[in-house]
Amino acid sequence: MQPELRHLRYLLAVAEHANFTRAAEELRIAQPTLSQQIKQLEKALGAQLLDRGGRTVRLTDAGEAYARYARRALRDLAAGERAVLDVGGLSRGHLRLAVTPTFTAYLTGPLVADFHLRHPGITVEVREMAQDRVEAELLADRLDLGIAFAGRHLPGIEATSLFTETLGLVVGPGHPLSGHESPLPAASLTDHHLALLSRDFATRLHVDAYVSEHGLRPRIAVETDSVGALTEIVRNTALATVLPDAVTRAHPGLSRVPLSPALPPRGVELLRRAAGYRSAAAGAFAALAARWGSTDRLTPGSADAPAGPSRDDDGP
Repeated sequence: MQPELRHLRYLLAVAEHANFTRAAEELRIAQPTLSQQIKQLEKALGAQLLDRGGRTVRLTDAGEAYARYARRALRDLAAGERAVLDVGGLSRGHLRLAVTPTFTAYLTGPLVADFHLRHPGITVEVREMAQDRVEAELLADRLDLGIAFAGRHLPGIEATSLFTETLGLVVGPGHPLSGHESPLPAASLTDHHLALLSRDFATRLHVDAYVSEHGLRPRIAVETDSVGALTEIVRNTALATVLPDAVTRAHPGLSRVPLSPALPPRGVELLRRAAGYRSAAAGAFAALAARWGSTDRLTPGSADAPAGPSRDDDGP
């Protein structure tokens, strides 16, 4: 018997879940059928691929070696399928995009809308996830592109600079600092209760680094894992927060209070896997994102309602 694609998928599913039952549920086949298929694969290869003796199922040394090639084969096959779709140019295709959570508050919607206006035949799958997971999914070829912050990346990740994001102290209409225009000394942060994103967010780590550098001990009253919830909390309370200026501009009820010294800006990058097939859809989106980063589309009133491709800015 020659191993078939289903055998590869079955083996990798068991290895991922370390359990036959959960793997069978994911694959939507009966567990006895899954066990039989794995045994057929082991017989064909003449080697035991799974260690079934412990509380969990794990790959043997032979299984680890075979699984590396199985993953590569499935990735190459998926890339080949996308290449076939690309033969039709940009009239059809599929784009898998991930963004870190902050960007869903001001960038993802208008940028994807602009892309759809230009290429309506391409379906776009947008996922929100932490930056380390974005990079892992890119390396596993489960994503085409990611938008995240500049910094050190995993080996095999290629980054292209898009734009620089600035941040500031943000308050709602009922806050005593609302309308305050002169720079506020950083030390004054200790006089105000804050609502911040949780430490799962790169934005929160950026804020923590700032307060640590300046020896501040802010009073944190609320932590949340949602940018949308944070903006509503600040808009309806006397709590302050720290958010990208683009998010503040997108919410008329919020106002920015300058800090002295200002929070350091941070770079925004487009991430992709350095090696592997690059679809026409991914290339077109990357080019469009680069144009957004080099123009004023992220200033007030420009990114919120893109008018579609202009005559002198058309094409991928």
